[in-house]
Amino acid sequence: MDLQSFFKMNYGLYIVTSQADGQRAGCVVNTLSQVTAEPPKLTVAVSKQNVTTDVIRKAGRFVGAVLGKEADMPLIGRFGFRSSRDLDKFDGISYAEDEAGIPYPTDHIVARYSCRVVDEVDLGTHVLFVAEVEEAVTLSEEEPMTYAYYHAVKKGKTPKNAPSYKPEEKKGGWRCTVCGYQKEGSLPAGFKCPLCGAGVDKFERVQG
Repeated sequence: MDLQSFFKMNYGLYIVTSQADGQRAGCVVNTLSQVTAEPPKLTVAVSKQNVTTDVIRKAGRFVGAVLGKEADMPLIGRFGFRSSRDLDKFDGISYAEDEAGIPYPTDHIVARYSCRVVDEVDLGTHVLFVAEVEEAVTLSEEEPMTYAYYHAVKKGKTPKNAPSYKPEEKKGGWRCTVCGYQKEGSLPAGFKCPLCGAGVDKFERVQG
């Protein structure tokens, strides 16, 4: 099977968030998709390992936020490569809440959809949530970010929990043990991972 062929499929890049029992969670996905128009319904596949999955189940709700092309890597790294078990991902960033009280980031968000879960499907490693959209709001005229743009222009990586994850060929230099980011050459003192913010103590040397 040619796994590279799946990279020919086009995706957007989104942040999916939820809140339940006082816990806020969110993660980056490329699996948010509209499936019906009347009524409007979306589906999203989220890894079973993600805290976000459990919070969505408890809340029965989530917000899907469309990332814009100008979104920076610290924002993507915060929601894509760090765990809600260890970090309140909304602490220190701009965010708002929908009518149901579900928080979502506001910087470089093109649109957001407030969704009520109506069904779920077990996909093995992931859970597919089927949800009816109760609020849909355009927030910016910024062009949405595609998954291809994220890789080609932002030089972004793919988390191991993502359905499209593919192990990358090792290159000489240093690799972040938190998110997998690789830096060629030397590792200066005080360096922090541009994806997840980890310090030099979280990097390991790799041989090319």
